[in-house]
Amino acid sequence: MKLIVNGEEQTVRAETLIDLLAELEFEGEWLATAVNNDLVAAEERVGFRLTDGDRIEVLAPMQGG
Repeated sequence: MKLIVNGEEQTVRAETLIDLLAELEFEGEWLATAVNNDLVAAEERVGFRLTDGDRIEVLAPMQGG
């Protein structure tokens, strides 16, 4: 399946959002995810099915000063 992840086209095997995060090695409970500009809560990722062409954003907090 082809997806756009953080602005880059990716070809992946994952069919759910949680599987996509694992496949692309995103880790951490602190991640924020959005699919096609809609936020997806952490507890919804397991059952959230992806479709070809979806746009996924994975956001992580940044440290700074």
